[in-house]
Amino acid sequence: MKMDAKRVFLEQFPLFSYLNESEKAELAELAEHRVIAKHEMIYQPGQASDTMFFLLRGAVKIGTHSNDGKEVIKALIHPLAMFGELGLIGEENRKDFAQVLKDDIQVLCIKVLDFKRMMRDNFDLCNRVMMLFGTRLMQAEEKLESLIFKDARTRIIEFIRDSVNQRGKRIGYEMLLKHSLTHQDIANITCTSRQTVTLVLNELKKSDLIHFNRGRILVRDMARLA
Repeated sequence: MKMDAKRVFLEQFPLFSYLNESEKAELAELAEHRVIAKHEMIYQPGQASDTMFFLLRGAVKIGTHSNDGKEVIKALIHPLAMFGELGLIGEENRKDFAQVLKDDIQVLCIKVLDFKRMMRDNFDLCNRVMMLFGTRLMQAEEKLESLIFKDARTRIIEFIRDSVNQRGKRIGYEMLLKHSLTHQDIANITCTSRQTVTLVLNELKKSDLIHFNRGRILVRDMARLA
């Protein structure tokens, strides 16, 4: 990818608004543009945490596997977010995996050492990255509390509601969410079972709270869903 095209991509990320023009030019030179096919692994446990990623197009799941081999999805990454950044705070080898969902993705890849140097030279960038780490830590704590205090049905409904609030599109009085998740993915995110997810979604559909098909969930009334 040409340098000018990478600059255009970089301009889309709110995080990089903290860079001056020379820093943006340097970052565009350092960044590698990659297209990764659907369902491909971006990284796996045990690999070096020496590269961080900035998602341009598509969706990525970050997860791990329990001792019995069950997949647990820790986070979903959507465009204009970074991931694989734990090397910035000392991770040497990956503990999690990152996998492309159902469509090819585009990412910009930047070496952790290069980004650390830019953070040392730019306080505003460093401060913003630390705020992002703080936000993710709070989200992890909220998820843990949800697992402890809320039942499976509530966790599934809250996942739908939160996803719609974050990425849904209003259509009249309804909200439409386009997504790349299977029922098993939703189960792996909410720590439930695929059968429970299917049961809850069918119950909500029967109550006319939602309508869903592959890749789409239409929420008819957000207030009643909440």
